[in-house]
Amino acid sequence: MQNKPLVFAIVITVFLLIDFYSWQAIRTASKDLGETARKVIFYSHWGIVLINIAILATLTFGKAYNLGPKAPAYLAVFLLAGYLSKLIIILFMLADDLIRLVKWVISLFVAKKTAVDAGIITPENTIPRSEFLAKAAILTAAVPVIGVTYGVLIGAHDYHIRHVKLKLPNLPSGFEGLKIGQISDVHSGSFYNKRAVTGGVEMLMGEKPDMIFFTGDLVNNIATEMRDYQDIFSKIKAPMGVYSIFGNHDYGDYLWWPEDGRKKRKNLQDLADTHRHMGWNLMLDEHKIIKAGSDEIGLIGIQNWGARAHFPKYGSMKKATANMPEVPVKLLLSHDPSHWEAQVLPQYPDIDVAFAGHTHGMQFGVEVGGYQWSPVKYMYPQWGGLYLSGKQQIYVNRGFGFLGFPGRIGMPPEITMFTLTKG
Repeated sequence: MQNKPLVFAIVITVFLLIDFYSWQAIRTASKDLGETARKVIFYSHWGIVLINIAILATLTFGKAYNLGPKAPAYLAVFLLAGYLSKLIIILFMLADDLIRLVKWVISLFVAKKTAVDAGIITPENTIPRSEFLAKAAILTAAVPVIGVTYGVLIGAHDYHIRHVKLKLPNLPSGFEGLKIGQISDVHSGSFYNKRAVTGGVEMLMGEKPDMIFFTGDLVNNIATEMRDYQDIFSKIKAPMGVYSIFGNHDYGDYLWWPEDGRKKRKNLQDLADTHRHMGWNLMLDEHKIIKAGSDEIGLIGIQNWGARAHFPKYGSMKKATANMPEVPVKLLLSHDPSHWEAQVLPQYPDIDVAFAGHTHGMQFGVEVGGYQWSPVKYMYPQWGGLYLSGKQQIYVNRGFGFLGFPGRIGMPPEITMFTLTKG
């Protein structure tokens, strides 16, 4: 990309303007400290600025991967946390400057002695920055740093089990009380803590599910990302089976491959083999009949199908449901929840419940009491939890792993446990 140096120069200029402006608040807030403390703060601030420039250069000119495949994400997070904090400082600074501007305008129309007595200007005819606003800015700016740090060090592996009762009017008695576990969006290429991941798997198995669903995105891009984690996920077993599907990241679409496509196809086959080696039943546009004694329900699993233009439509409901016998309940595994509104609801009214993932809850949000919010809701109407349309339902799992940002803030990784009941 020939314009990389120009883009780099523009971004560095913007960053430096932010650095200089935010420094004004830091200098004001620290003015009453001793000389040694002020020097430490000065050199720390501008030392971090130099580190930021080095990080940006590393990310821009493609050398970050030399430090390891996960290095770019962590370097980007360091920049994000720092400059988000500085932008918060700038908001306070702008408020301070607005106040100073108003005072300056007033001082033009008021006698100097009156303005000094009123505290509008100092005897030196200057309008100082507000030390209170400067200190408030710095305290507030610490919030995103603390949040991001928590999200990376703790939130990324703070697994939560959600218990959901699925009411199905036509549920056969043999399936009453059946426990189904669901995980989604493992993204093994992002993991860095095998012990924590093992703990998450053990939490799932501790629930003793009768059957388990995995709803796509086992890796970020390539099958070998599962090499260090295959043994861990092989521990996921259930008496009635583990059933899995592909997600959009499993196809290797976000990497460059040789034009003949052989390596890309081989990668996908290797990933399919990984599912099978772990004892999972990978479903590629097909259906299975699940039996409990003499009772039966249907399970359908399709490849990725996204309603948004930039996500692939590999799955085929027509193929998956071909020659499917009539059963009282049909469950669907489909990675992208947009598939539900776009195709399932209008064309397949006999699908009782769809199980999806994909959104991650954007790895950021708020969940308090019964209230939940995440920015991803503006892209996906069904983004986390259980949704109902008529007699049809969809559950969107918020994901087991993470992608891009190597953590989670207010949107913990999810293990879902469903209990089927007739109702």
